Amino acid sequence: MKKFLKHEKGFTLVEMLVVLMIISILLLIAIPNMTKNNEVAGSKGCEATVKLIQTQVHAYEIENGKKLESLQPLLDENYIETSTCPNGEVLKLTNGKVEETS
Repeated sequence: MKKFLKHEKGFTLVEMLVVLMIISILLLIAIPNMTKNNEVAGSKGCEATVKLIQTQVHAYEIENGKKLESLQPLLDENYIETSTCPNGEVLKLTNGKVEETS
């Protein structure tokens, strides 16, 4: 029976535990970095949306010769499709400037 066990190939329990520990450590390092990157991407997406809508506000005001008090006319006339950021924050128009509501 000892001859049979010497020729058998496979991993020992210690080897498997070492591999699992290494994978666990790598995941502990990677997961916080991935969630942090998602938050940064969400804020950058919102900044881009604010700039785009601000440009549309200026275009509307130039074309129609009147100042806007809210974003609703832009939505009604299909200048913009939404007045929210990708992260769900609602945008508002205050003194001619597009801002996030908190």
